Amino acid sequence: MELNSNSTLLEQYRERIRTELDRVVDFWLKYSHDKEHGGFFNCLGKDGKVYDELKYVWLQGRQVWMYSRLYRTVERFHRPEILDAAKSGAAFLQKFARVQASSGAGKCAFCLTRDGRAVKVQRTIFSECFYVMAMDELSRITQDKEMQVKLLYILYLMVRCQMFCPCSPQADAESMMDRLIFWVQTDSSDLSRPQLPGDPPVNSMAVPMMLLCLVDQLTEGRTDVAEKYKDLSGWCVERILQHIQRDGKAILENVTLTGKELPGCQGRLQNPGHALEAGWFLLQYALKKEDVQLQKTAVDKFMEIPFHTGWDKQHGGLFYFLDVDGHCPTQLEWNMKLWWPHCEALIAYLMAYSHSRAPLLLDRFKLIYDYTFSHFSDEEHGEWFGYLSRQGEVVLDFKGGPFKGFFHVPRCLYMCEKLLDGLLERQDS
Repeated sequence: MELNSNSTLLEQYRERIRTELDRVVDFWLKYSHDKEHGGFFNCLGKDGKVYDELKYVWLQGRQVWMYSRLYRTVERFHRPEILDAAKSGAAFLQKFARVQASSGAGKCAFCLTRDGRAVKVQRTIFSECFYVMAMDELSRITQDKEMQVKLLYILYLMVRCQMFCPCSPQADAESMMDRLIFWVQTDSSDLSRPQLPGDPPVNSMAVPMMLLCLVDQLTEGRTDVAEKYKDLSGWCVERILQHIQRDGKAILENVTLTGKELPGCQGRLQNPGHALEAGWFLLQYALKKEDVQLQKTAVDKFMEIPFHTGWDKQHGGLFYFLDVDGHCPTQLEWNMKLWWPHCEALIAYLMAYSHSRAPLLLDRFKLIYDYTFSHFSDEEHGEWFGYLSRQGEVVLDFKGGPFKGFFHVPRCLYMCEKLLDGLLERQDS
């Protein structure tokens, strides 16, 4: 199928996606802003009504990043209210996100009260990751060089937490970071995550994926920073590729630190949406590096395998979790259809098609697009439902919750619009 014969269809996709993105942005602008305390309400019902005032740091950071990215790169979103919202969210994070530990060294909370008091801290690095994404993207608008430097050191801290150090941080920052480096390298007791003898360290795909995403964020347009973290990028890619298992026929969510399969349910776990997201992360990286073999691996292994195993041939849509040996997964929501795996699948296949023009990849995009827009999008109130039954019926009708915010849906729509812009522009040239 030639691109020219698809121009009308691609234009239709772009128009629907553009309209949908506008509606999603309007929903969060209208309902999520806390004008009294700053930051954003995350828990929004189907009609936008706030049903819980807790604020989740992952989602606060993601919303700042998304507003900032839209403001910086999409002309129609270059609006004062969007920049003001991003700044308000960032100020809330800077004031309240960090939690002091008994040693004096703090990390970011997972959950805060409406007025910013810490409720819960997770024993992971992901609150910090989205903090970095948010502040870095906002700094590209405000040209806050000091903030850019600080964020590089936060990334350095997180890398050390994963026992990998690509380069020394800039010398003038080392003294500032001494306490945090000691905390993660020498004494991790403040993380409340002791290493138990029956629980060996695991390579969870989320960690190298997230770090690769952060390197991409921080190094955009900065050759000196890209050089500094080139080794980290390679390490992330190597760790992600370790998840290709079973003679190249499966992508497993967790493996050992040496890339071997783990025993039990943990080792057999498959997350099709996560694998597809890793696929477009790898493809994006491989295209920049002009690594043809990695481009092929990204599509063949991290897109096609999870699509074939994860697509529900009876009811349509992607399963949330699977067991590689066919056992029933222990996750109670395993056969549900969630919004974000479909978002990642749309990005993955449109990016792959944009690069190769392979008709099969466009066919995959069409199938996922048809299911996604006919099941998740709420024509009445705007935004998307997040949680469907296996049969595709809405099970949880809220639009925002502890894990669903202003991120996966708008990022998907934004990236797909950009990819379609590129496809259609190349056709016209």
